[in-house]
Amino acid sequence: MVHTAFALVVVVVLFLAANAGADTPAERAQALVDKMTLNQKLGLVHGSRTTLYIGTVEGVPVWGIPQLHLEDGPQGVGDEVSHVTCWPTALSVTASWDKDLFYQFGAAMGEEHRIKGSNMMLGPMNNLVRVPTAGRNFETTGEDPNLASAYVSQVIPGIQSQGVIACSKHLADNNDETDRMNVSVHVDERTQYELYYPQFQAAVDAGVGSIMCSYNKVNDTWACENDHLLNQDLKGTLGFQGFVVSDWYATHSTELAANSGLDMEMPRGTYFGDALADAVAAGTVSVETIDDKALRILTTYYAVGLMDNAQTGDLQADATSEEHCELARKLSEAGTVLLKNSNNLLPLDTNKLTKIAVLGLVAHDSPIISGSGSGHVLAEYIVTPYEGIKTRATASLVEYKNGRVLSEATRLAKESDVAIIVVGVDSAEGTDRASLELPLDSDNLIWQVLDVQPNTIVVIHSPGAVLMPWEKEVPTIVESFYPGQEDGNALAAVLFGDVNPSGRLPVTFPIADAQTPLQTPEQYPGVNLVETYTEQLLVGYRWYDAKGQVPLFPFGHGLSYTSFEYTAITASNTGVSATVTNTGSRGGAEVVQLYIGFPSSAGEPPQVLRGFEKVTLAAGESTQVSFTLTPSKDLSTWDVESHSFVQQRGTFKAYVGASSRDIRLTASFTN
Repeated sequence: MVHTAFALVVVVVLFLAANAGADTPAERAQALVDKMTLNQKLGLVHGSRTTLYIGTVEGVPVWGIPQLHLEDGPQGVGDEVSHVTCWPTALSVTASWDKDLFYQFGAAMGEEHRIKGSNMMLGPMNNLVRVPTAGRNFETTGEDPNLASAYVSQVIPGIQSQGVIACSKHLADNNDETDRMNVSVHVDERTQYELYYPQFQAAVDAGVGSIMCSYNKVNDTWACENDHLLNQDLKGTLGFQGFVVSDWYATHSTELAANSGLDMEMPRGTYFGDALADAVAAGTVSVETIDDKALRILTTYYAVGLMDNAQTGDLQADATSEEHCELARKLSEAGTVLLKNSNNLLPLDTNKLTKIAVLGLVAHDSPIISGSGSGHVLAEYIVTPYEGIKTRATASLVEYKNGRVLSEATRLAKESDVAIIVVGVDSAEGTDRASLELPLDSDNLIWQVLDVQPNTIVVIHSPGAVLMPWEKEVPTIVESFYPGQEDGNALAAVLFGDVNPSGRLPVTFPIADAQTPLQTPEQYPGVNLVETYTEQLLVGYRWYDAKGQVPLFPFGHGLSYTSFEYTAITASNTGVSATVTNTGSRGGAEVVQLYIGFPSSAGEPPQVLRGFEKVTLAAGESTQVSFTLTPSKDLSTWDVESHSFVQQRGTFKAYVGASSRDIRLTASFTN
């Protein structure tokens, strides 16, 4: 045994020495692939169930190739692993519109995966919110590709800075859960490249190591054996150099999948195990195809550091920390959106209050901090809204009723100076919500309290948009999305003004279920297992703008405890700038948003988001906010004849404002 171990060390040392001069990850990977046997390479392209991780790929010890350990990850280390941080969900973090926080979020999640021994995180999720009721919307980054691209451009480098491979998912068009294992999505080329590919392009540009293909069919071919999707679009046009991994059990064939661009089957080797070896022996899959898969996988291993750093993590390790809990709170605070604040009911002043009523099951007895499915994270603790408010306001001021007995809740509300009602709705992978409605008992509680307490604050925990039939009657509304384990502390900080709210909506909130871009069964949930994207580019706010529809709350909306003035816009085809001044009495952050209106001949929606900047200003302070435009990208549309982006010519409009419906400045320019 001693001689065997010594021989192994010698082989590894000699191999590393021989490759010391290879500069790039691809060169180092190619040198290794050239030395490997076919069976060794075939061992890299499928999973095995030999560890407790949700996915495992065996290593090749003789060449120093470690095992690959995959774990779910969009909200932290998933799969019911303990001793980790339950972060706010991706939609909540996206609502911060804060690029620095996006990176910090990615780095912190990556660190916890590394400590747990997971060297591949299954996230971020790059699918857009096309269906407002979709079950996994809480894992997404909203309804706009520019916002989604800004998120992945930061979160992926953050994750991979920790020596963990990021996996962008799910390519492509896996935008709802209904019949996701069987449905065929019919989508045209222009819509694909302008709406559903840009965030994957951003992931590729950010150096993402892996991309997961989805369960559904795309234009009648399974995503994981779709040559047009994987080879032509992803690896060709988008320039992806990493490896494609299947969603769990989303592989349907051996030869077709292998030749169409799938590089790794999960979670087992049903099609890419012995069956793939037989296909290579029969000549239906070439050795060169296997070499390409091994090269892509090992290039990623080298690029992220798996080959150069010992993989020492352990699933039993404690990966969370005080610093991470503080970051979780900061993320939740930043992603909290003040939707409405009539009569400046917020921030609350404890010096002027004698009693605060906290009401609702979600406020304490049944908190909702995350969704279910692969995006769920096991929380070490939960600070409920009631606990957070009680701690911040002094316990003697605060009383809680869960609202099950309406008479008790209304009595308490009437006796108090202010009533804070916390409501919410669950959401899960595998099924879509039937409606955007809140549970009936939540709406009833709100109506009953409004009858006795005019100073009512409604706080919502949701996976995305919800309906608010009582909106006109409620003076103050706060949206927290799914805020993670620090829920109550973050909420209290906003309610009492310790934090000036700066979150903005990453999705549009409609007035009714029927007020969405999905107007026919053919669009959703599909007919005869075919879902047709006939709305094309008109998703989210783009549809509301094009159809002249007024939503309940628009995309990009969010209020502050201070005010901001916009002046001095300048615009050209290479950039737009404006001056923003804090005209209020306290410091705060504003999310300055740039929308571009194309010439009518371009066939674009009335306006599309092309940039945003979050700026923090003291009272009275001003700053110039500048946006760079790249005409070949920002002023272009996809041309189905040349299969490329083509610049549009003519007069454009630059709209700068605080939301898609709160445009403060407009300027024209030509290209």
